[in-house]
Amino acid sequence: MKVEITVNGERTSADVEPRQLLAHYLRDSVGLKATNIGCDTTSCGACTVLLDGEAVKSCTVLSVQADQQAVTTMEGLDGASDGRPEHPVTKAFHAEHGLQCGFCTPGMVMSAVSLISHDSDLDERKVREGLEGNLCRCTGYHNIVRAVLVAAGKDPDAEQKSEAESDALRTAPGFSRGEAGA
Repeated sequence: MKVEITVNGERTSADVEPRQLLAHYLRDSVGLKATNIGCDTTSCGACTVLLDGEAVKSCTVLSVQADQQAVTTMEGLDGASDGRPEHPVTKAFHAEHGLQCGFCTPGMVMSAVSLISHDSDLDERKVREGLEGNLCRCTGYHNIVRAVLVAAGKDPDAEQKSEAESDALRTAPGFSRGEAGA
């Protein structure tokens, strides 16, 4: 079966088996290797790409389902090789050290791009919930969450600053417990 899929702005086509997964189309037919296949069960999110702007796990989408649609992969965001400026999300991942081993990073970045495009009022809780389908097996998510908040134009330390200010107010001379909620 022949499919035509626009990948990172370029029209691609190939004859594929009806059961071929989009992840395999991207890696084997198009030759893009940033889309990683980690678990084949949608648990890890390493294969996340944007399909017509929506984050999908390409290990559970058939190539034929993406026929006549647009797919964006990590390579589509990276401007380093063709002179485009670095994408704000990848720039934030670099700046906030959200990369770790890098295997999960493309899926994390693609999920972050989708998350930021759908919610202009992100906070730490929303970012953590939005990335629940992406697993990082290296360590924790602290720097990844910070990177997403920075890319979204948010202060990743805002909640801690607010808590510290509240604590300082509570311990200030002359402050009584009854004033805390006022």
